[in-house]
Order: sequence, then structure tokens, then C-alpha cells
Amino acid sequence: MTNETPTLLYLNREDIRLAGGGTSELYVKAVEYALELHARGEIVQPLKPYLRTDGHGGHIADRIIAMPAHLGGEDPVSGIKWIGSKHDNPAMRGLERASGVLILNDAATNYPIAVLEAGLISGMRTAAVTAIGARHLAKPGFTAVGCVGCGAIAAMQLQTLLEQFPAIRMLHLYDVRREAAEALAGSLRARFGTISVRVEETAEAAVRSGEVLLTCTVADQPYIPFAWVRKGAFISNISIMDLHKDVFLGADKVVVDDWQQANREKKVLHQLVEAGQFSRERLYAELGELAAGLKPGRESDEEVIVLNPMGMAIEDIACGYEIYRRARELGIGAELDLLGGIHALGKEEEAG
Repeated sequence: MTNETPTLLYLNREDIRLAGGGTSELYVKAVEYALELHARGEIVQPLKPYLRTDGHGGHIADRIIAMPAHLGGEDPVSGIKWIGSKHDNPAMRGLERASGVLILNDAATNYPIAVLEAGLISGMRTAAVTAIGARHLAKPGFTAVGCVGCGAIAAMQLQTLLEQFPAIRMLHLYDVRREAAEALAGSLRARFGTISVRVEETAEAAVRSGEVLLTCTVADQPYIPFAWVRKGAFISNISIMDLHKDVFLGADKVVVDDWQQANREKKVLHQLVEAGQFSRERLYAELGELAAGLKPGRESDEEVIVLNPMGMAIEDIACGYEIYRRARELGIGAELDLLGGIHALGKEEEAG
């Protein structure tokens, strides 16, 4: 950061798409880099606090989370994601469930350098985690994906898998709102014409059909038992609360993104730890250990493997920083003087 007058770049969702943030490749590379730094201990990532205003009786998805972190490596950067969620936003207000902003800070001065819309980045980086997990933990050449929950997160998860794994031929979708599953199915058929998409009548049918299974719901109680899971399945447990305890206990391998982040907030894994049924020693690996080549992933076609990612700020910051760099190169976004004033990059000021 060399500017005499501190500035920051504001990027809205459309700006992010224009900078390459609308497809999966950028996110997969950035998240893999962040995971490798995590495995090498070249990050700082405090436990994220949850702001809940409804007390113990509120819905588990109703919260605002502050997610600060620092990435080291050759080009260090710091930042924070501030992301809110209300489970009834889609039905009650016609809004996406989650919304947020990502702030990037120059590592040398700690001055803010960018503010980015966080909803797209957050969803696509989560999908990149699934893709990286599938690369290491799914059966090679898998062709069938099951998905429970068919909202915006599911759309980004499936887009990313279809972009990253061309062998996929069949999607099995289920949502408690059938119209949501039908809408997602139509969108995917239009965009990826070579695949078959089936809307299932039950969650069980979608689960049993998936060589790779995605949970993308706002469930606050488990509903998927181990008996539904097919042999050799890889489960990316994105929405965290969907799997019964017996899935974790019956799986051949359980992987998390970060043990400290995953073992908290009364999630199912944390409940098992508190009951003395699971431990750090029983955990197979953190995902960064696989990305960095420190441990093998899948070792047999018969293994049932669960990835339980709570989500890490380093992933958001790595993706946001790559988008920020590209936006700077392309002249995308609005540059704001930190102490006042605003002008659009690449646009001359009009004479008054």
C-alpha cells in the first residue's frame, strides 16, 4: 500500500462476477492455497463469534458471524467476513437467506483496502471446499450426486461440481418445497444440457442415490441415518446439522476443515465429543492435510467418508483477495477515499 491518501475498493456482486468470480476455477485454486497455508500453520484465525439475538429459542440459522483471519505466505493479507443469516428470508421477505460483506486489510499497515459483497464469495468458496474434498475423498470417476436442499447454496455447490467433474451424469434433488427442487432442476438442465436431473419424492431417495451427497438445508435437527448412506459414498455435510450421530460413528473416515472450528456451537460433532463418543484422535484429518499431501484421502472404493466443514475465514479472504487483485488489474469497482469522496475507477470526473 503506497497511496498517500488511503483508499479502498468497493466491489458489488456484479463487479465480482466481472472479475472472474462467477465460476468455480478461481475459488478452487484460492481455497486450495488457503488450505495448504492452514496445514503449514501459516495463518492466524481466531474462533468466530456468533451474534444471536433470539436467545436459546431462536432458529439455528438465525445469526450474524464475524470471521477474522490472516493469511501468511508470499503475499500476506488480513481481513474479516461479517455474514448474517435469517432462515425465513426467502419465504417471508423474498431475500436470500444469507448476506454479508468481506473487508480486506493491507498486511503491512492494517489499513482496509477493499470491501466486497460476501454472499457470492461465501457460497462459491463453500462449493470449492466440496470440490476439493471430492477430489481427495470421493470415488474416482463418480457419476451420481445427491443433494438435499435446493436453494442458492445448492445451486453453487452443483455448478461447481459439474464444472470440476465432467464425469457427472446424474443429479438427484430433494427439497421440502418441491417447487424449489423443480426450479433448480430446470436451471441446471438449461445450463448443463448433457446431464440428467431427477427431483426425488423423499430425502431418503436423494441420499441413497448419491455417490457424492450434499446437504444444503437450514435443518436444525438431524434426519439422515447411516442406514440411508450407500457404501463408498462421500458426504459433504455443508449444512452441518443434517446427519445423525450414527453417520459420524459409522463412517470409515471423518474429515473437518479445522478441528477447533468444527468442535463447537453444539453441532452434532460437538455433541458426540461432549458425550465421549468422538475425539480429535478419532478424526482422520483436517482437509488442508489432504490438500498439502500430508495424508492420503480415499484408500478404498468401499469407504464411507464424511467431510464436516464449518467454514473458515481464510477461505473467504483468499478468494476475496484474488478477486480484488483481478478487479484492480481490470479497473472494475468503485474506489473510495477512506476519509471522504468517491469516484468510479476508469471514469473521468464530469465537469461541473
